Order: sequence, then structure tokens, then C-alpha cells
Amino acid sequence: MQMQPYLYRQSKSGSPALRIGLLLDSAELPACFAEVVDHILQSNFASLELLVYNAEAQRQSTEPAPRRSFFRKLADLLGSSTRRRQFIFDLYQRWDRRNIVPSEDPHALVDCAARLQHVESVSVTPFRKRFVHRFPSDAVEHIKAKRLDVLIRFGFNILRGEILTSARCGVWSYHHGDGDYYRGGPAHFWEVYEGNPISGVMLQVLTEELDAGMVLCKGLFATYPGISQARNYVQPYWGASTFVIQKLRELHQHGWDHIERTSLPARPYLGKKSIYRAPTNLEMLKWLGPLLVRKSLRRLVRRPKVKHWRLAIRTGARLNPDSESAPDLSGFRWIESPKDRFYADPFLIEESGNAWVFFEDFDYSTQLGKLSCAQVEAGGIGKPVPVLERPYHLSYPCVFRAAGAMYMIPETVANGTVELYRCVRFPDRWELEKELFQGHAVDTTVWMEDGLYWFFVTLQEPRGLGIQLWLFYSGELTGEWVAHPSNPVSTDIRSSRGAGAIFRDHGKLFRPSQDCSKHYGYSITLNEIVVLDRYQYQERPCTTINPLWAPGLVGTHTYSQAGQVEIIDGCVPLPAGTVSGLN
Repeated sequence: MQMQPYLYRQSKSGSPALRIGLLLDSAELPACFAEVVDHILQSNFASLELLVYNAEAQRQSTEPAPRRSFFRKLADLLGSSTRRRQFIFDLYQRWDRRNIVPSEDPHALVDCAARLQHVESVSVTPFRKRFVHRFPSDAVEHIKAKRLDVLIRFGFNILRGEILTSARCGVWSYHHGDGDYYRGGPAHFWEVYEGNPISGVMLQVLTEELDAGMVLCKGLFATYPGISQARNYVQPYWGASTFVIQKLRELHQHGWDHIERTSLPARPYLGKKSIYRAPTNLEMLKWLGPLLVRKSLRRLVRRPKVKHWRLAIRTGARLNPDSESAPDLSGFRWIESPKDRFYADPFLIEESGNAWVFFEDFDYSTQLGKLSCAQVEAGGIGKPVPVLERPYHLSYPCVFRAAGAMYMIPETVANGTVELYRCVRFPDRWELEKELFQGHAVDTTVWMEDGLYWFFVTLQEPRGLGIQLWLFYSGELTGEWVAHPSNPVSTDIRSSRGAGAIFRDHGKLFRPSQDCSKHYGYSITLNEIVVLDRYQYQERPCTTINPLWAPGLVGTHTYSQAGQVEIIDGCVPLPAGTVSGLN
């Protein structure tokens, strides 16, 4: 497991271990589902008690595939109206399979027979009516006798009947697609087709009505740009692979009432089609034709571009973080960097009556960032001073005061750590105080309230870069982190990543977050933190700062304020020849 497995495998509750059953077509599982099985096997709070195999699928898997000549295949194609209508989509999928990196393929089959050999198994021949499976009554009784807490569906077709209530907490199943907009399939194709920047995954409890069960949790991921369905499903499949173990851990620690209470409310279906199906030849031509023409034209006139970040500063004004209208960002003045670098990720702090800005100082030649700072002077900044450099990339210098000292937590995901530094001479000498965390964590942001240190940490799933926002707290800055019971507090690509220091305005607490749905660092949302204590966390989105606030911007992803000073960053695409240091 790639996303810090120890966060999920342990439960401190004294409740009996959860009894889990799996509904399977075969012991060969897609890699992302094999990982779900490993999560359960490695946990201290759940035990696999029963494997229910689809006997129909098992028989089909053992029957040798008949050899068919070219003419036989052609005859089958011409004889099937469905295959004829979807012929172009079939060719597209054959081509698209080449676009996925084998090590990242969530659909690659993994033989789980050895790891499951100790678990009791039973084969069931379901009653079939088109795409619906019902279980014989004797099979249902056998399953009920195992006193399972949860059945997890990795096989069979659409389920109906008593099997849905044969486990105490029902049958849990993934739906790959945001059920509010996409019902049917193919999974994560129509998001690409329709140009939707978001691709979703839900974990739900199945009911008699298709896609209408209780939604235990939902993740929203950035749709991969371009035309590849295969590349687009990498992030949602892997990013959601932790959902089962996370909800099982919540079930074990807090009970079914908690699971029901924290489930997502039902929403009206808003999809463009009542049920999505594989696209017809005409739909494929209408989609691919214009796309390929535009892509070819862009290649003819394309010139290499560089995404160049820079800082902007203003004094004497202050945006309203709780406004529903577009924020007023007039009066910001740009700070230019040397041609061989860019400046980004600004954090402000006051020292001896002066405002200082700490920021990422990225070198184009080394492709590494170091941390620098400068004093705010008359609407601009003084000469930048290097403050921290390592053999790995540094960014996002979250600087703050605690217990009479100044500290900083930079982003050090390139080293696989979260590191705390203490200032021993302001502003340019910092010493490593402690390694706070190991794992793929970015943009750690600290807040202090009611004697506790709160750490907002974005955890990454490296395969596809799926992200989740986690909240930890500790009674001491260097003390042991305690995971908040609401974790993950966000699985939405539009709010899961920090965008600057948390701040208070007119008595309200605000957390800046990045919206990375269109692309990395697209825009900023200021979220009011409504509830923050050891037991609950709630926030609501308020003001959004999109890149339209300044001409030519394609992204804006960090905001900070201190006293009468505000600072923000913005990204502009520049011709590669206008910056130096690039090969």
C-alpha cells in the first residue's frame, strides 16, 4: 500500500474483530482490489471469514477459448448489431491500452489464491435474469450463518434479493464514477468525452435500486487531460483503494450509527444521460474528429512554453474571505524574479515590526527549489536571502511562531518526510528540530488553538497522484500525532491541498485550499473552518480566487496575509527562450 498503511491498519477499539466476506468471480483480482484485500489481511480489526465465488464465472474461466479465424471474427462482428454500433470504440480501447504504464495499471490481474487459501470458500450459482443475479435461498442461509458484518462485492453482476441483507452492514461496492452525474459506464470514459474536469468514485451500500444505496464516501479526482480513458482511470481506481479499509476502521471504532450519520446525503441525479453506455460509432466520430484536427493544428504552431510562477503584493487593502462575490484583488504589484528562477508559495510573518515573506525559490537549471525570504518594503520586497537548501526539492515554507520560537515546516515530499525546522538566527539560519512524519505528504499547514497543534497534511497516492487531506493534532509541537476521527477530511481534488497559512478574520477561521481539478494550482478557495475539536471537523467553502484576477494567468495557488500586507502567487506561460537555465 502506497498511502501510509499504518494510518488505517490499526484500531484501538476493544470491540471484536469485524467479520468480512468477499463476493468474487475468481481468485484473480484487479491490482487495486487485491490491495484492498491486503489492507484487510494486514489490519488488527478485521478478519476475512468467507469467500463467495460465482460458480458461473468459474466455469467460464476454465473453458478454453475457441479458436476463431479472421472470417469467423468478421462474421461475428457483422452479425451483432451492438458490436457494429460500437466498432470504433472497440478500436479506440485497443489503442488506448498502450497508454497505461504497466506498474500503474489498476486493472492488471493479481493471483490472490495463496493469500486467501486459509479462508473458507463456497461456490454459488446465481439465478440470472439479464444483468441481475439473485442468490438461492440455501446459499443465503449459509452466508447468514457466518454472522458477517460486511460483504464486499468484487464479483457477480447487479445483485438483488436477500443477499443484500445477509451481512449486518450490507453489501459494500465501488461505483467508479460520480453517481450524481454518471450512472452506467464505461467507467471514467464519459468524463473525458464530456470534458468534465472531475472524475469520481463512490463506495456505497447496495440496495434493490441501482446506484441508489447509501454512499459511505466519495472521492473526486482530476480528469486526465486528453483523450485517454486508460490514463484517466489510474488516479480514481488507486486513489479510492483505501476507502474500504478506512470505512471498516471507522465501523470498528465508532459503530454503524457513526457510519450512517457520516454518510453522504442523497442528491438528485444530474447526468446528461439517464444511463451511460458504450458510445456508438457516430458519437466517437463526433468526438474524436474535431479533437484530432485541433491537436494537429496545435502541433503545427506549438512553441515550447514554461509555467513561470511569480509573487504579487499589496498593502493597505484586504480581501473579504467570507464574500460570495468575486474578491477585489486590485492594487497587487508583481515581484519579478531573475530569468533563471521563479518565486512561488509565499508565507508572511512579522518580525520586529516588519513583515517578511518566505517563499519557494525554484532554479530552472537544477529543477530544484530552495527556500528564500525577503523583507517587505514600500509595496515590494528587498533583496532575497537564502534560508534553507537541501539536496532535494523544497517548497511551501509554512512559517509560524510557537512557545517563543520561530519554526518552519517546508514541503519535503521529495525526501518522503515532513520536517520541522527551528530558527536559530533570523532570518537565514534554520536547524532541523525533528522529522514529524514519514510518507508521501505535501503542503503541511499548522494551526494552534486551545492548547493543541493542528496539522493539516495532504497525503498522496503516487500512482496517479490521488490526494486526501488528513488532520492530526498533538499537545506538543514535537509530540506524537493523533489522527482526527473525521479523517480524511477531504477527498476532493478541489479542496484537498493547502494554499497557504490558516488565518483568522473578524473572528472566523479560514483555511486556504487549492483547486487542482483543471490542472495543478489552478485556483484558491478560502474555506471557513466551522468546527475544529478532537471529535469533529467541518468547513464550508467561501471566497474563490481564480486566475482571471490578473491578465495572462493560468494558475494561482498560494495566499498569505499579515498585518496590512497581503501576498499571492500567479502562474503565466512563457516562451521557453525567455527563461535561462533550461536545457
